[in-house]
Amino acid sequence: TMTIDNEKNLADVHIRSGDYSSDIIFDYRHGYVATRLFSRNACFILKIEKDSIPELKELGRLAFEKQTLKKIFSPNDVWVEYEAGSSTLANMREWLVYGRAIENLCRDLPIYR
Repeated sequence: TMTIDNEKNLADVHIRSGDYSSDIIFDYRHGYVATRLFSRNACFILKIEKDSIPELKELGRLAFEKQTLKKIFSPNDVWVEYEAGSSTLANMREWLVYGRAIENLCRDLPIYR
Protein backbone atom coordinates (compact mmCIF):
# COMPACT_ATOMS: atom_id res chain seq x y z
CA THR A 1 0.00 0.00 0.00
CA MET A 2 1.10 3.56 -0.60
CA THR A 3 0.11 6.82 1.06
CA ILE A 4 1.15 10.11 -0.53
CA ASP A 5 1.15 13.33 1.49
CA ASN A 6 1.55 16.21 -0.97
CA GLU A 7 1.64 18.81 1.82
CA LYS A 8 4.62 17.16 3.55
CA ASN A 9 6.07 16.07 0.19
CA LEU A 10 6.49 12.41 1.15
CA ALA A 11 5.28 8.95 0.26
CA ASP A 12 4.91 6.07 2.70
CA VAL A 13 5.03 2.59 1.14
CA HIS A 14 4.19 -0.65 2.98
CA ILE A 15 5.24 -3.88 1.28
CA ARG A 16 3.92 -7.08 2.83
CA SER A 17 5.68 -10.01 1.24
CA GLY A 18 6.80 -12.50 3.87
CA ASP A 19 10.57 -12.33 4.36
CA TYR A 20 10.76 -9.28 2.07
CA SER A 21 8.29 -7.16 4.05
CA SER A 22 9.38 -3.56 4.48
CA ASP A 23 8.29 0.02 5.01
CA ILE A 24 9.73 2.75 2.81
CA ILE A 25 9.59 6.53 3.26
CA PHE A 26 10.30 8.78 0.28
CA ASP A 27 10.91 12.20 1.90
CA TYR A 28 11.33 14.64 -0.97
CA ARG A 29 11.46 17.68 1.31
CA HIS A 30 14.64 16.42 3.01
CA GLY A 31 15.90 14.50 -0.04
CA TYR A 32 16.16 10.98 1.42
CA VAL A 33 14.61 7.53 1.08
CA ALA A 34 14.59 5.21 4.09
CA THR A 35 13.81 1.50 3.96
CA ARG A 36 13.10 -0.53 7.07
CA LEU A 37 13.60 -4.23 6.38
CA PHE A 38 11.75 -6.28 8.95
CA SER A 39 13.73 -9.48 8.29
CA ARG A 40 17.03 -7.70 9.03
CA ASN A 41 15.79 -5.38 11.79
CA ALA A 42 17.72 -2.55 10.14
CA CYS A 43 17.13 0.74 8.37
CA PHE A 44 18.79 1.78 5.10
CA ILE A 45 18.93 5.46 4.13
CA LEU A 46 19.69 6.66 0.62
CA LYS A 47 20.05 10.20 -0.74
CA ILE A 48 17.48 10.85 -3.47
CA GLU A 49 19.11 11.16 -6.87
CA LYS A 50 16.70 12.65 -9.37
CA ASP A 51 17.93 10.38 -12.19
CA SER A 52 17.22 7.12 -10.36
CA ILE A 53 14.18 7.82 -8.15
CA PRO A 54 10.89 9.01 -9.64
CA GLU A 55 9.35 12.32 -8.58
CA LEU A 56 6.52 12.21 -6.02
CA LYS A 57 3.72 12.86 -8.54
CA GLU A 58 5.07 10.12 -10.81
CA LEU A 59 5.55 7.69 -7.91
CA GLY A 60 1.78 7.49 -7.35
CA ARG A 61 1.15 6.70 -11.00
CA LEU A 62 3.86 4.03 -11.03
CA ALA A 63 2.32 2.30 -8.02
CA PHE A 64 -0.65 1.33 -10.18
CA GLU A 65 1.44 -0.12 -12.96
CA LYS A 66 2.06 -3.65 -11.72
CA GLN A 67 4.97 -4.41 -14.01
CA THR A 68 6.83 -1.22 -13.09
CA LEU A 69 6.10 -1.67 -9.39
CA LYS A 70 7.63 -5.15 -9.41
CA LYS A 71 10.68 -3.85 -11.26
CA ILE A 72 11.28 -0.97 -8.81
CA PHE A 73 10.73 -2.83 -5.54
CA SER A 74 11.85 -6.36 -6.39
CA PRO A 75 14.56 -7.52 -3.98
CA ASN A 76 16.24 -9.15 -6.98
CA ASP A 77 16.76 -5.79 -8.74
CA VAL A 78 18.22 -3.73 -5.89
CA TRP A 79 21.93 -3.02 -6.34
CA VAL A 80 23.03 -0.55 -3.71
CA GLU A 81 26.18 -0.27 -1.63
CA TYR A 82 25.74 1.03 1.91
CA GLU A 83 28.31 2.03 4.46
CA ALA A 84 27.49 1.57 8.11
CA GLY A 85 26.49 4.76 9.86
CA SER A 86 26.66 5.40 13.57
CA SER A 87 24.35 2.53 14.45
CA THR A 88 22.35 1.98 17.60
CA LEU A 89 20.95 5.51 17.87
CA ALA A 90 21.52 8.30 15.40
CA ASN A 91 22.45 11.63 16.90
CA MET A 92 20.09 14.62 16.81
CA ARG A 93 21.91 16.31 13.92
CA GLU A 94 21.30 13.29 11.66
CA TRP A 95 17.60 13.26 12.49
CA LEU A 96 17.35 16.94 11.55
CA VAL A 97 18.89 16.13 8.17
CA TYR A 98 16.69 13.08 7.52
CA GLY A 99 13.43 14.56 8.85
CA ARG A 100 10.77 13.45 11.32
CA ALA A 101 9.15 10.78 9.08
CA ILE A 102 12.44 8.91 8.62
CA GLU A 103 13.27 9.33 12.31
CA ASN A 104 9.96 7.70 13.24
CA LEU A 105 10.61 4.83 10.81
CA CYS A 106 14.23 4.16 11.83
CA ARG A 107 14.44 5.16 15.49
CA ASP A 108 16.21 2.54 17.66
CA LEU A 109 17.45 0.53 14.64
CA PRO A 110 20.94 0.15 13.17
CA ILE A 111 21.23 2.64 10.29
CA TYR A 112 23.14 2.04 7.05
CA ARG A 113 23.78 4.88 4.60
